[in-house]
Amino acid sequence: MALSLQLDRASPVPLARQIQGQIERLIREGWLGPGVKLPATRELAQALGVNRTTVALAYEELVAAGRARAHVGQGTFVAAPPAGEARPAPPARVPLDWSRLFSRSAHIAGSGAERRAALPGGARPLISFAEGTPDSGLFPTDAFRRVLNQVVRAEGTALLQYPPGGDGYPPLRAYLATYLLRFGVEARADDILVVNGSQQGFDLIARTFVDPGDVVAMEQPTYPRAIDVFRAAGAQLVPVPWGREGPSAEALEQVLARHRPKLFYCQPTAHNPTGVTMAPEVARRVLDAAARHHVPVVEDGFDGSLYYGDRRPLPLRALDRDGLVLYIGTFSKVLFPGLRLGWLVAPPPVVERLRAAKQLADLGTSPLIQAAVHRFCERRLLDRHVARIAKEYDRRRTGLLEALGQHMPEGVSWTEPRGGFSLLLTLPAGCDAAALLPRALRRGVGFTPGARFFLDGSGERTARLSFSSVPARRIDDGVRRLAEAIADWRRSKSPRPTPERVEALVV
Repeated sequence: MALSLQLDRASPVPLARQIQGQIERLIREGWLGPGVKLPATRELAQALGVNRTTVALAYEELVAAGRARAHVGQGTFVAAPPAGEARPAPPARVPLDWSRLFSRSAHIAGSGAERRAALPGGARPLISFAEGTPDSGLFPTDAFRRVLNQVVRAEGTALLQYPPGGDGYPPLRAYLATYLLRFGVEARADDILVVNGSQQGFDLIARTFVDPGDVVAMEQPTYPRAIDVFRAAGAQLVPVPWGREGPSAEALEQVLARHRPKLFYCQPTAHNPTGVTMAPEVARRVLDAAARHHVPVVEDGFDGSLYYGDRRPLPLRALDRDGLVLYIGTFSKVLFPGLRLGWLVAPPPVVERLRAAKQLADLGTSPLIQAAVHRFCERRLLDRHVARIAKEYDRRRTGLLEALGQHMPEGVSWTEPRGGFSLLLTLPAGCDAAALLPRALRRGVGFTPGARFFLDGSGERTARLSFSSVPARRIDDGVRRLAEAIADWRRSKSPRPTPERVEALVV
């Protein structure tokens, strides 16, 4: 280890005593704990520009004072404090008020602790429908490790340098242009910007388009982290309610006319939290309204490979004839979330501005990861993997729907997902999902209260159930436990009979 000590050569205090005193202070205040090895005398003497004998003398005094112990051939170590010695309190100082220094334009929506409380995955329930993430047990880790090793051997010298430019690894961008064609999205490589996951895509769009006070229209319910990003940019968020076939086109028309928003954010396919997919007629009406009012649409695109219906719907970007849609895609749902690899598709002038914003943020996405993903995809390993997981997630989705139909009491309804990882449950009248959660956890099942997905604080009666991380064999048991928790809530809320009613019952 290295120590940074300050010596005053003009002081009458000998240098050895100064070294001893500073190390003693670090020990007393807990910066150097028991058992920590002190630097070798030669190493510390060289760092401080003193004679080695000076450091050796300081160490001898530390040992004599009981602050250190020396072992021949091993070195000098911090000793355990004498029994009963209390660490002195640091001198009282007025703490810095960090909140006074935060940017007034950065409206961060809730602390990490608040978000963890809202999303109860940390409670570690026995059966958790709370995590809307891929099942790590299905990850193709061995295959990806092999391609990662291959690209390191083939291009390691270049890939481990700073990335040239900020667009992304050229072979990956060329592959993405072909990959997106299978979903109807026509994009040249120059229209694509590789980013660190879809979350960075939201952030770059917010930085590029949104000034504090601007209006952003958003579907409701919607993805909570998109809410957080636009709120952090200082935007005023206006909800557009979802129905059975997507956002209300009539409500969107009114919002666009009345508020003139900078952007409209939506998830047309595999909507989170409902799993519903926007109907083609609704998609056309949304695009027509956006074109008339000259409002860009931010499309959060879930990979079309994970669609559970007969005909895979086209993304809005594929239907866009006016160049209004900014499309965000990611490999997080079909490959590994930990790769943090996504992309933005936008017109060239927009890509240029987004690239400039990204350069300020991180200088570029890891070329090594991009090259490995490109090789994984080019060798059709992604296609094989997706074919396998799509069947498994569909099996879990079907199991969840069947279990809900079998176990849920009257008054409970739910959406039927056609894509994605989750559905939205609506609880009986008067039942608050956040209040129900502790009862459910006691029965060994978890979920995500739905209010987190609503802009205006509504949604108390809703809960998101995600099926992607729950083994198929456990889904039925989890739904049964949740149904029991709802029944338990109903019993606790039932009015107790009056004495007269009791007498009547007895009779």
